[in-house]
Amino acid sequence: MRTSSFLLASLLLSSACATSGARTAPSSPEGSESVRPFGTMRSQAERQQAWLKERLEVALPRLMRQHGVEMWVVPMREYNEDPVFKALVSATAYSARRRTIFVFHDMGPDKGVVRLTLGGGSQGGLYEQRRPAAKGGSGRPIEPWGPDQWQMLKQVLEERQPKSIAINVSRTFAFADGLTHGEYEGMTEALGPQWAARLKPSGGLPVDLMAWRTEDEGRFFADENKLAWNIIETAFSNAVITPGVTRVSDVEWWMRQRLADLGLDTWFPPSVEVQRQGATEEQLGEDPIIQRGDVLHCDFGITALRLNTDTQHMGYVLREGETDVPAGLKQALAASNRLQDLLVEELRPGRTGNEVLRIVLGRMQQEGINGSVYSHPVGLNGHGAGSIVGLWDRQEGVPGNGDHTIIPSMWYSVELQATSPVAEWGGQPVRSAQEEDVIIGADGRVRWAYQRQSTFHLVR
Repeated sequence: MRTSSFLLASLLLSSACATSGARTAPSSPEGSESVRPFGTMRSQAERQQAWLKERLEVALPRLMRQHGVEMWVVPMREYNEDPVFKALVSATAYSARRRTIFVFHDMGPDKGVVRLTLGGGSQGGLYEQRRPAAKGGSGRPIEPWGPDQWQMLKQVLEERQPKSIAINVSRTFAFADGLTHGEYEGMTEALGPQWAARLKPSGGLPVDLMAWRTEDEGRFFADENKLAWNIIETAFSNAVITPGVTRVSDVEWWMRQRLADLGLDTWFPPSVEVQRQGATEEQLGEDPIIQRGDVLHCDFGITALRLNTDTQHMGYVLREGETDVPAGLKQALAASNRLQDLLVEELRPGRTGNEVLRIVLGRMQQEGINGSVYSHPVGLNGHGAGSIVGLWDRQEGVPGNGDHTIIPSMWYSVELQATSPVAEWGGQPVRSAQEEDVIIGADGRVRWAYQRQSTFHLVR
């Protein structure tokens, strides 16, 4: 897993070659390393397995106790997986196996959490597998993914006698609502009223388990964000954009193709927008040709090793004779930078997203910034598990999803905008929308995953 300055420089060079029409192919296995920014598939899986082990051994027991969960049962079927699935399985597990039932039983601080799987694999030895006998009492073959599998679960409950059993049902959190109605019906019918009466919602447990990140994931996330920056820097340069020729869609497709060429993916299509002096959004149209003097904006994310980035940057196309960005545009970017500062200062474990939003918007108004905040957790999902800090259309707060408590060892996309009048554009307002990923460490301190944009990307 090597992501170095040399490697990123080579990626930048290959991006420029791709734009100019040149095409190179590795002539040897060694040469192919230049298009593997995060190593081979095998090395990636090994690294992800270490993350999974730490999540199950360190985070899961702690979170089960914080949320008052004695036993947690997570059933799912193939291709209809619970959202928490990807936080519970190895990198080589792409789906549940017919039916997979995970059972987690907290035996206390001394004995720890027992991890069982009824159907499905052991995930590299991290779970104890339970399988039915070859024949049932009637002599018939047992179908391990049918009704007999629910009987296996009932047997586990009778052996362990939990006082309560948490299941993933929620009217608030999508990440805690993964138990389908059909699975619930099949499970309760097989368990009977005695055990069904002990079922209860898992609450925030699956949300926080999906949000929790290891220190090594943070190191990888820094490299992933660095690569996102590298791709944006190339996209917003003369390597990709020729003023008066290149359309917005050309840049979007270049970014998308660059990811594919690197063997990577994204969780949403890249988008590029233009703001132009004297022109409205309607006048610019859906796919404008980029002209000199345009302000550029992009929204871009990378998916790698199941982890997602989310970045929004600003660019500027220099006019003939210009050597720098007009002062008014610099001030607009500085306003959104200041709003980033306010959010990072107030984003802390123990608070809810709605509390953070209220405090930040109050400070924003005191400082005379015209903006809005719509930040979100990021990680295993682009719009990740955890407390939302505003939505673009809900600046009064988000009931439910914004009332969850922020935890240490999680990540956020600091997403916001500040709108400022630009003197050089006759007072026309310019929207500086930025998004940068941050890491909340185990100590509760917030740091940029890589860095934050404080100057425009330039097309000359």
